[in-house]
Amino acid sequence: MATLTDSRQGLTDADASQRLTEFGSNEIRRQTSTSPFVLLLGQFKSPVVALLLVACGVSALLGEAVDAIAIATIVALNAIVGFFQEYRAEKAVLALRAMTAPRARIIRETRQVVVPAASVVPGDVLVLDAGDIVAADARILEAHALLVNEAVLTGESVAVEKSLAPSAAGAPLAERGDQLFMGTSVANGTALAEVTATGMRSELGKIADLLNAAQETETPLQKRLSQISRSLLFICLGIVAVVAIVGLLRGLSPLSVMLSAVSLAVAAVPEGLPAIVTIALAVGVQRMVAQHVLIRKLPAIETLGCATVICTDKTGTLTTGVMTVRDLWGTDHDQLLDAAVAGSDAELDATELKGVGDPTEIAILVTAAAHGIRRAEVERSRPRLSVNPFDSERKRMSILRNDGNLYLKGAVEFVLPLCSGDTTEATRANAQMAERGLRVLAVAVGGSKLEEDLRLIGLIGLADPPRTEAIEAVGLAHAAGIRTVMITGDHPVTAHAIAKELGILQPGIEAREVVHARATPAEKLEIVRDWKARGAIVAMTGDGVNDAPALREAHIGIAMGKGGTEVTREASDLVLADDNFASIIAAVREGRGIFDNIRKTLVYLLAGNTGELAVMLGAAIAGLPLPLLPLHLLWINLVTDGLPALALVVDPPEVDVLQRAPRDPKEPFLGRSEWTNVIATGLLQAFTTLAVFVWALRSRDVVEARNLAFSTIVVCEVFRAFAARSATKTFWEVGAFSNLKLVGVVLVSFLIQLAIHHTPATQRLFQLGNLSLADCMLSVLAGLFPVTLLELSKIMRRAHRGARAPVNGARTA
Repeated sequence: MATLTDSRQGLTDADASQRLTEFGSNEIRRQTSTSPFVLLLGQFKSPVVALLLVACGVSALLGEAVDAIAIATIVALNAIVGFFQEYRAEKAVLALRAMTAPRARIIRETRQVVVPAASVVPGDVLVLDAGDIVAADARILEAHALLVNEAVLTGESVAVEKSLAPSAAGAPLAERGDQLFMGTSVANGTALAEVTATGMRSELGKIADLLNAAQETETPLQKRLSQISRSLLFICLGIVAVVAIVGLLRGLSPLSVMLSAVSLAVAAVPEGLPAIVTIALAVGVQRMVAQHVLIRKLPAIETLGCATVICTDKTGTLTTGVMTVRDLWGTDHDQLLDAAVAGSDAELDATELKGVGDPTEIAILVTAAAHGIRRAEVERSRPRLSVNPFDSERKRMSILRNDGNLYLKGAVEFVLPLCSGDTTEATRANAQMAERGLRVLAVAVGGSKLEEDLRLIGLIGLADPPRTEAIEAVGLAHAAGIRTVMITGDHPVTAHAIAKELGILQPGIEAREVVHARATPAEKLEIVRDWKARGAIVAMTGDGVNDAPALREAHIGIAMGKGGTEVTREASDLVLADDNFASIIAAVREGRGIFDNIRKTLVYLLAGNTGELAVMLGAAIAGLPLPLLPLHLLWINLVTDGLPALALVVDPPEVDVLQRAPRDPKEPFLGRSEWTNVIATGLLQAFTTLAVFVWALRSRDVVEARNLAFSTIVVCEVFRAFAARSATKTFWEVGAFSNLKLVGVVLVSFLIQLAIHHTPATQRLFQLGNLSLADCMLSVLAGLFPVTLLELSKIMRRAHRGARAPVNGARTA
């Protein structure tokens, strides 16, 4: 570190030049970024994309140029969206650089000069006034009524007092009262400060290093879809290979074998899956906007739904972010508030809810106004004669008025010694308020301009109170199995008191697990990593630069939209428009609903694909003609399956979604019950379709039989969407008309299917014939068979569980 210089002389130009060479430019640098080309190529590594490319190739092989182009367009759009998400994430450090001062006023060779902030070096003397951004870390040499806003580093919105009094060795950043930091701003007063660290050696630079080191985490949704897609890809290739080998061994022509293999490949690939997931997330974006949550990265929606830990800032998120009078101690509260107002400088606006000046004084004026005491009336009836302003060493201020009284308020330990009489009760009351995390001011009145022999009027306890809705939201999070962890730059006593009031810190819970006070950026990052190492899905909120590395590291980074910095927003996955913790829990509800919708839609699609595979495999094994052509399967997957699937993903969340425990991050996307449902439903649908096909072959040619089989499997698919809405409740129990889109889509899909059977152009394209009224009725009746059995099985399973319940209950009794 450079040797401190004379505050009146400053460095010479020669010394400054030499130190600029030695220490480097005063800038926030970033690590070498990934090239845009590499980021773009990375979008094609996903197994989901591989599945899409297979489907594209199959369509091209079949001569279906329109389908091939459509699927290729989906691949390109997904790649572009993913590219811009990653590219935007890399801009976080650039946003951090923008927070530094562009220019700085310093002393060089006894003269004040303005220089580019990048040329400031250790040893330079900064000249600071209210409104200035501090250009580098510095130690205070002179200070006059200096208040500095350090929210970007500490997360605390109240400006902190600064003075020459040396801070303790190793003190947290928020308690270093004799130091200034790059990127913070002067709220009041003036100062001279000697630069001690610049660029990447500053506290802001250290955060930039942490931000570069933090790793974005692949979301559970991305992992699960990758696993499913990879499995489907291997299953598809395996089945195609087996069928091709069996066909060749049976002596079938290579063209016939190829046609069968391609048909199976088309049947196995759920072409609509990526589009369905994207639409589900896009619908989630719209719903979350209504909950004051703005989504920057789509997968974060579902990830938030399986969060197990929410690490949240206190100020403004769990609390209102506004200082409020929480307690009054004294024999006459109106007299106490009157004396406090008479000793204040802040001004209220016309609403008497906001004001200009010190936040503590504004809180006092708001409470006094509610009691009918207004500063304007005090100024008119008792004009001030003189003022002793607040001083960081005296910790008090006083105003002498023309009624002959001196009105004084300040820190209890600095006011009580000036008061006459017994102050034992006041000392006890102060201790009780401090235990509750309140900031306590003592108010006294004297009979002369001297600050001595004062009469204590009372104590005022202030705090940033918890949001009412945040208390309820913490309770909902607890019921949902989500642990709330409060991380704040506030004092431990205040943090613990607020945590108890919010319900975060409860009996039996270790404080160190859920409350972290005076947390540094590195400690916040370590807290997130520790929870991740335990297997938790971590959401992290923040508003200041000090939160950005932890937001980048967490599974879900949540930035504050009202009071947050651009750095934090760039590092985040979603933004709270109202900075309210309750909005996070509302978003969790939507996220869980979205996961449910994606899972049940995936089960619906896979069951349909399983049925198609079983139909084609069954026919091949039995030596029957192809019941369905490849183009029929493409039509089913892209249109007939796709439209009901689009309606399924917009189902509203179930009413009990927040009463469930979070999903185990290691739990597969589809569990045993889901796969059982997929296989059983697929086989049931295949049996129905093959039965109709075999029956038709007994008296009709293969074209007519295929015509009937195609119609039957389509009806099975579209009607089965009603049963897919819930694994345990029937269509009527979940609300037959609570999803009108699904009702409309099923009707439209059915009418489209009828149309392609009776339109000459589509008849030629799909190699179909007219569907008679009798055949149409047969298709409908056969198509209703699977969905009817599925709905009846739900009722029977529930009845079986109900029949067993009394036995279990009696045994327990």
